[in-house]
Amino acid sequence: MKPLDRLLQSWRIAKILPFLNSGARVLDIGCADGALLRQAPALGEYVGVDPAIERTRHSDGGTLIKGTFPDDLPDGRAFDAITMLAVLEHIPAEAQGSLADACGRFLRPGGLALITVPSPWVDWVLAVLKFLRVIDGMSLEEHYGFDVRQVRAHFAAPAFQLVAHRRFQLGLNHLFVFRRA
Repeated sequence: MKPLDRLLQSWRIAKILPFLNSGARVLDIGCADGALLRQAPALGEYVGVDPAIERTRHSDGGTLIKGTFPDDLPDGRAFDAITMLAVLEHIPAEAQGSLADACGRFLRPGGLALITVPSPWVDWVLAVLKFLRVIDGMSLEEHYGFDVRQVRAHFAAPAFQLVAHRRFQLGLNHLFVFRRA
C-alpha cells in the first residue's frame, strides 16, 4: 500500500473509532492487514477476516483469519461490533443481502454494524489516482457498480436500526452505523 492508501484507510478507521467501546469484541470483515487493531488497541477481542491475508495468525491483540465471513469464523459467539470498511462495494450485489443477514446473526442484540462505502463517482477519482500511481487502489476491479442507496435496504428494520449516516473524505465516502435490534 502506498502512503495515500494508508492515509485513506486510517481516515475510515478514525470515523468508526468513536463507536467502539473499550473492551469490545470486534469482527473486522475485510480487515486487510489488521490496521484497525493497530489503531484501536483497547479492544477486548479483535477478529479480522479477509481472503487476501497470506495466512491465519494470532497475536496478543487479536486474530487475523485467512478466509471469508461467515464461513471461516472459528465459532458462533456474538460480537459487540462488526466493521466493514470499504468492503461492501467488493461484494456482488446478489450476495450483499445474505452478508447483512449473517451480520445480524453474529452481532449481539444492541451491537453495531459500522460500514463505510464510497460515493458513486469515487471509482473515477480512484482510477485517475491509480493511473498517476499515487495509490495502489486496492481491488478496484471488484467495485461491482455499487449503489450506496442499497446499504439501508440490506441493513433494514426490523433486524437493524440506522443510528447514523454521514459523508466524509470530502463527500467521497459514507459512514453508516446500524444497531442490531
